[in-house]
Amino acid sequence: MATSFGARLKRLLRHWRTTAAQGQRMFPPAALDAIGAAINAGEQRHRSELRFIVEASMPSDALWADMCNRQRAVALFAEYGVWDTEENCGVLIYVNLAEHKVDIVADRNVARKIDQSQWQAVCDTLTAGFRKGQFEQATLAAIERVNALLEQHFPADGARANELPDHPIVL
Repeated sequence: MATSFGARLKRLLRHWRTTAAQGQRMFPPAALDAIGAAINAGEQRHRSELRFIVEASMPSDALWADMCNRQRAVALFAEYGVWDTEENCGVLIYVNLAEHKVDIVADRNVARKIDQSQWQAVCDTLTAGFRKGQFEQATLAAIERVNALLEQHFPADGARANELPDHPIVL
């Protein structure tokens, strides 16, 4: 179903009003460092790779093309190579601040083992915390939950290379 011109315009304005500076206030350097450390610590317990991307607002061309949050998450999953891991077990947590939405994209091996309801619970943890202004705390709780799920299905089996950077990305 196509979105009306008015709805598209309203969405564009919401994204234009959500600035990168707002994203940086919600996720300051110390919070990003803590999130990166949590990702790194979790990856010592499992064989998966986890990325965390926060986007204040989508690019205008994506909005005008009526790209939904999930489509944007999938595009970033590809752009940042989360799909390109040895065991096909990369996971992306994507936060869109302007839309107030979170999506998790899991590579095929992870998607076979962890069902959508478990990912939705992680997304709910994030959005509930964000509504309270607890960006760092909610993110750390969500990352711990993802790490626990990945550890259950892909436990560490010795030393391995870190295939993707652990530090979060703020777009």
